[in-house]
Amino acid sequence: MTETVTRPRAVVAKVFAIVIALIGAAYAWGGGELAALGGTWYFLITGIAVIVSALLVWRGSAWGGWLYALMLAWTWVWAVHEVGVDFWTLLPRLTGPFLFGLFFLTPWYRDSIVSGPRPAIACKGIPAALALSIAGLFVWGFATGDLHEVRNTKGLPAAVAQYTPAAEPGEWTNYGNDAAGTRFSPLTQITPDNVKDLQVAWTYRTGDYPPPEGPNRRFEVTPLQVGGSVYFCTPRNDIVSLNAETGKENWRFNANVNLRGVTGSAACRGVAYHEVAAAQQDMSVLNGAGHALCARRIIGPTVDARLLAVDAETGEPCTGFGDNGQIDLKQGLGTVIPGYSYVSSAPAIASGNIVIGGWISDGQSVDEPSGVIRAFDAVTGQFAWAFDMGREHDHAMPGPGEEFTRGTPNSWGPISADDTLGMVYLGTGNATPDYYAGHRRDFDNAFAGSVLALDARTGERRWLFQTVHMDVWDMDVGSQPSLVDLNVNGETVPALVQLTKRGQNFVLDRRTGEPIYDVRELPAPQGGVTPELVSKTQPYSVEMPEFSGLDPAKPTGIDETDMWGATPFDLMWCRIKFKEARWDGTLTPPGTDSIVFMPGSLGGSNWGSGSFDPERKILVANWNRVPMYLRLLPRPEADAMGLKAADGSPGTSVGGNVPQMGVPYAAGLSPFMSPLGAPCLAPPYGMVTAVDLTTKKVLWSRRSGTAEDSGLTLGKTLIKSHLPIKLGVPGLGGSITTKSGLVFVAASGEQSLRAMDLATGDVLWKGRLPAGGNATPMTYMGPDARQYVVIAAGGHNLMQTQPGDYLVAFALPKKD
Repeated sequence: MTETVTRPRAVVAKVFAIVIALIGAAYAWGGGELAALGGTWYFLITGIAVIVSALLVWRGSAWGGWLYALMLAWTWVWAVHEVGVDFWTLLPRLTGPFLFGLFFLTPWYRDSIVSGPRPAIACKGIPAALALSIAGLFVWGFATGDLHEVRNTKGLPAAVAQYTPAAEPGEWTNYGNDAAGTRFSPLTQITPDNVKDLQVAWTYRTGDYPPPEGPNRRFEVTPLQVGGSVYFCTPRNDIVSLNAETGKENWRFNANVNLRGVTGSAACRGVAYHEVAAAQQDMSVLNGAGHALCARRIIGPTVDARLLAVDAETGEPCTGFGDNGQIDLKQGLGTVIPGYSYVSSAPAIASGNIVIGGWISDGQSVDEPSGVIRAFDAVTGQFAWAFDMGREHDHAMPGPGEEFTRGTPNSWGPISADDTLGMVYLGTGNATPDYYAGHRRDFDNAFAGSVLALDARTGERRWLFQTVHMDVWDMDVGSQPSLVDLNVNGETVPALVQLTKRGQNFVLDRRTGEPIYDVRELPAPQGGVTPELVSKTQPYSVEMPEFSGLDPAKPTGIDETDMWGATPFDLMWCRIKFKEARWDGTLTPPGTDSIVFMPGSLGGSNWGSGSFDPERKILVANWNRVPMYLRLLPRPEADAMGLKAADGSPGTSVGGNVPQMGVPYAAGLSPFMSPLGAPCLAPPYGMVTAVDLTTKKVLWSRRSGTAEDSGLTLGKTLIKSHLPIKLGVPGLGGSITTKSGLVFVAASGEQSLRAMDLATGDVLWKGRLPAGGNATPMTYMGPDARQYVVIAAGGHNLMQTQPGDYLVAFALPKKD
């Protein structure tokens, strides 16, 4: 029997029917395309079911509600079967359908029914119960984050060694605290019990944000602390000294950098500190304080390719260093287009020499400056040696009319040193450009993607270990090689731990470069535009946990079920794109078709590097799992797109496009993201993991950061979620560890510095930052006997974090 329908409510029901019919049509259209590519049939089947449900609702049939309820039950079963019970992976699969399903519980729907069995309590209960389960899932995600996190319940391993710092135990005298790059502090004032009481002690602003001109420049520095002062470089390479207790400026040296051709991505991540031996001090030249000028000095690089030396006490230039306190690093490089070559990491001091690598612009052309590694006398600035991969055994400066070999692999990451062995250790990148290898020379292939050990006095190669063969994925080694002694079969072995963008973590004997933990050559994917050059195998550190984010239970590490998005439509779009692309597993060779590659250009591990507890032999590292989408563009297509190398003129910049001039292909590269700016891979995207280097087992692994400052990108606007739910956000920057059992890390998209328990990975404290903390923190004991933790908060354009120019120090409250 037909019942009278309240007209306004019938209209609402018909509008709803139109809306879900359109949704069903989109599901069916995209679902059909996905099914044709060999993907899931869920979206096609569900789309048809929703369309039929909409037609029944339009006609006032109660069967529309029954069918929609059945679809919800089917969706729930399908989703849980695909990904299990995990908040973030279920979110785009369930939230949309169930939110629309709430309409069937309203009077508008109930009063619109004119035929069919009215929804009984049981029928109403289906969407209600499933909606409640969504709410429960939300609460579960808020509380726990990730069912797949590794948690430690056994406590910390016992200390098996005693750490003896080379400098004062409360100071931070190198980029990685020590020359070994451990990022470990023996300080114990801040503990897991009292860390919750940390508060802002002081804040310093460099004056670089908002930018006075040009693009915003990254502030990614890790300061040094020596005596009563904190030293660092600003985004424009000014060198600054602050009072370590108050944060007040002692002095500032204006570097007067020429920013022509230099992009906003250019960064100064650190400076070096050097004390001149008493016998070498020139007492005839005094600083403003009446002491020998530059007896203690700060060495800093610039983005316009200079090396500066200033007095640590006054900031005056070291007139006896180079040319009145500076060295032109373009010497010997031939033609250098502005912005193509500079030093992005802190210089290293080893055996009396300043050792530097250099950043070379990514992907512009084959004719870029040399990636030569150089050393200069730390007192006089006189050239000491060069390691040019194209003329390996000639360590001299090129003669008149000559230059260092152009386009060679470079070393842009932090450098480590062992003065006892007389060696420096560097990670290398590949020969420009990144995504094509047909033009590369034998020495390019030999040195790329490697850990390189050089004699610190002469520049002669001592050993080389390659982490990736024939790199066409930008898998350059950007993490600092970290030096730690390990007990192996009852013998103390001087080891080197190298984290990589690939997520492979190699443990080598730093005397010889031979693996301490097993490395095997395993079969690698083949194909691409130069299949004859692709390596048949790649090295895998099979005894160490990997930081790749790939699932060893899946044949290729990830599959269609790992796709994600902000909504069901994003999810469907990402699945279609994944099926359209070629993915044969990690290191799938690029071609003129699209490929997915993972870990992507961010890593794995990037320049932030790991931190090491040398007493308990624990490695802590934050790492990323963000896939990229890559296609090689034939030169005619690239030319039609207007891709060309930057020329350094006003209005041009280096690093945006990857035109790859001089080879047959440009490269179209982007993060694998949905149209709404949501990642196409399910969370997490950033992890913090602790590894026991003695047992080679993961101690714990936790998501890095919450969704509080993450969100969707609409146009160029980031709409933040403001949800403090554990997400695992990608990031750049590193961690530090302390003897008291704490890990300090920011790095992620969450605008906070976090203190984690070294034993469990639990977050014990958060300090909100005024901008993104995409840098590595440091800690020191101040003149007032308080331990400070300092982080640069400058944001990062790739991470879409809030830009700024802040250096923020935290400490425990002063005692009365």
